[in-house]
Amino acid sequence: MSKRHALGQHFLRDPAIAREIVDLVAPTDKDLVVEVGPGEGALTAELARRAGRVIALEVDRDLAARLRSRGLAGLEVLDADARTWDTLRHVFSYAFDDVERLGGGVPRVDARDIDGPFAVNGVRIVPVPLWHGRLPMLGFRFGDFAYLTDCNRLADEAWGLMDGVETLVIDALRDKPHTTHFTVAEALAAAARIGARRSYLTHMTHDLGYAATNARLPAGVELAYDGLVLDVRVDVE
Repeated sequence: MSKRHALGQHFLRDPAIAREIVDLVAPTDKDLVVEVGPGEGALTAELARRAGRVIALEVDRDLAARLRSRGLAGLEVLDADARTWDTLRHVFSYAFDDVERLGGGVPRVDARDIDGPFAVNGVRIVPVPLWHGRLPMLGFRFGDFAYLTDCNRLADEAWGLMDGVETLVIDALRDKPHTTHFTVAEALAAAARIGARRSYLTHMTHDLGYAATNARLPAGVELAYDGLVLDVRVDVE
């Protein structure tokens, strides 16, 4: 598998070196080991053979999927980026530290990793892997409704999650190409492939006049607007 330099990938492929590294760590069957950036899994396989449990955090979803498919006992692979958590805790330190601040205004955060479908108030939510340029993002599907914004492409594994979507909200920044957002043409192409009965373009700039843009959109597609209310079917657990 080729390296993605934007993610700083450098793969360990020598099993002898992997064994030497794990020898130094010396995990036992009672240990939990967290590996950040397992890559192709040379070190992961050796850790899983010796440790009681291994949690691997991998930002590259293709690598994460390949690692899961190996079926290593005691291994849990999370589509997670430790750098993201570090950044959040640094930029919004007041929300995560235990320092008492006068005047209030500190949010109460229940931070959780999203590594698969989950439910909120009984409504099933399916995360949809997207790309914001080189940065992995998530859209969400609720029953027959999908919300895909702040992105310029769907990850390969996302297309299968779009089967049966009836209502789609999708990013469409402007007509001019952008490095992290769909253009109108790109959004229309993605919407056509998804095949929703109705699609709404969102995350637009002022470059897109509302009436003029709507007039050139195909049937079943229109610009979203503030205050728009949609009736959709959701899955309840």
